[in-house]
Amino acid sequence: MRLISVKMPEALIEGMDELVRKGMYPSRSALMRAAVRDLLKRELWKRAGEFTSGLPSPS
Repeated sequence: MRLISVKMPEALIEGMDELVRKGMYPSRSALMRAAVRDLLKRELWKRAGEFTSGLPSPS
C-alpha cells in the first residue's frame, strides 16, 4: 500500500476516532480505506448507470 497525507477538519477526525473507539473500525486507516472504497463504488456505479440508461433495453 502507498501512504498519503490528508488534511481534515478536527470535527471529522473526532468523528472518525469515535467510530474507532466504538470498535467499528480497527484504525483510522481502515476507516478511511472503507470510506474511499464505498465512495468509489457508489460513484462508479452511478456513472455506469448513466452510461447504460441511454442504451435500448433488450427485447
